[in-house]
Amino acid sequence: MQNVLNLTPETHLSNDQEIPLVNELYDLTPDNVLLNQEHYESEVRSYSRRLPLAINKSRGVIIEDTKGQVYLDCLAGAGALPLGHNHFEINQAMIEQLNKGVPYQTLDITTPGKDKFIKSVMQFLPANFAKNACIQFCGPSGADAVEASIKLAKLYTKRNTMISFHGAYHGMTNGALSLTGNLGAKKRRSGLMPDVHFFPFPYNLRCTFGLGGMEGVKQSIRYIESVLNDDESGITKPAAIIVEPIQGEGGVNPAPVFWLQELRRIATEQGILLIFDEIQCGIGRSGDNFAFEASGIEPDILILSKAIGGGMPMSVILYNKKFDCWNAGEHTGTFRGNQLAMASGAKTLEIIQRDNLAENAKQRGEQLRALLCEIQTETDCIAEVRGRGLMCGIEIVKAGKFNSLGHPESDPERASLIQRAALERGLIIEKGGRKGAVLRFLPPLIISETQINFVAETVKAAIIATQDNITDAA
Repeated sequence: MQNVLNLTPETHLSNDQEIPLVNELYDLTPDNVLLNQEHYESEVRSYSRRLPLAINKSRGVIIEDTKGQVYLDCLAGAGALPLGHNHFEINQAMIEQLNKGVPYQTLDITTPGKDKFIKSVMQFLPANFAKNACIQFCGPSGADAVEASIKLAKLYTKRNTMISFHGAYHGMTNGALSLTGNLGAKKRRSGLMPDVHFFPFPYNLRCTFGLGGMEGVKQSIRYIESVLNDDESGITKPAAIIVEPIQGEGGVNPAPVFWLQELRRIATEQGILLIFDEIQCGIGRSGDNFAFEASGIEPDILILSKAIGGGMPMSVILYNKKFDCWNAGEHTGTFRGNQLAMASGAKTLEIIQRDNLAENAKQRGEQLRALLCEIQTETDCIAEVRGRGLMCGIEIVKAGKFNSLGHPESDPERASLIQRAALERGLIIEKGGRKGAVLRFLPPLIISETQINFVAETVKAAIIATQDNITDAA
């Protein structure tokens, strides 16, 4: 294998051909660093169980572990590293910020760096949305921004009911978890936020209505509208509808344009606020600056985190000033004044626009999905390839087997085997979706054509390598 991580000043484009050269399967047995993590760290850890490596250094889309093994990273901090690892300009922006002598944290007291960040965000937004928008800084996690959006919607409408969707993921704090579809995270919880109702999200492979395609999408809208207009539905008028324009943890499901447009119409007609959670799908990842732009509509509240801080902790919500009904201090957080995150975030937005990285995300995403579709024709374990931009997923199923609803039977065991086999061959990918059977690809927006080819070749090799395990199990 090659050691490619010579961390010297350079632009990200100078390393766009770097890929791991794997001569033999990587050694994934725990070293002392991993053993120490297992000994000291809580059982709540998750990524490190599926990806048993200790990262030593990184650059661009490449990371190196403590054994000197090199990987291509298609996780990128769950999408929080839009420019990849140790981007020279981002590092320099943070160094310059430190050298200015500005405090690390300033609560909500302003600074020139904060002023620059706010202006950068407004310039990155669609012009019409930015025209009347205000920004609210939340605690450093996306979940806190979700909590703030819930509070704001309830304050403004003076209602308590919230609508979310099957497959949704909005975070792990009390209110955010209440809006999340995944039952595994909820099964040992009690006392979650009441008055949350879940509706079907369009999902061609597993359509709630047994229709799929546009007919399933239309039926979803009809169902939502009929419930909201039925005075015997049992659901009181909601304060807000919260939705991810592209579901991430739920299995990489893009919302159809028509469905989002109709959701906007219904919310407007009913006087319900429409909240778009773009914590993972925003900031260029979809192939547009924001995933909602493809639908030609706007949210009432937009939630951002992950990439908005350029790899540093940051979360914000943006909304029309007419909704700004807070009293001072009604939602606060000590670390909402992270000056390093504002410096790295502003520089990140600048680079994404300057280098047209949303377009690169669009092109490289199309390339990856085309290659994955080719693999799909050569194997019987991929039921669907889907995504937008550099949010891609493949759903792994048991060939020829269907559940009682006629849907393909998920194969989470095979998905785990493929993820492990890919890691042994120098590729980091994540899982999600129903039963954890969707393999997910969230590489940095700077990924190159050559690197995408490596991703597809490695996935193919991993699928082939796991075929023997499946055959033996059968």
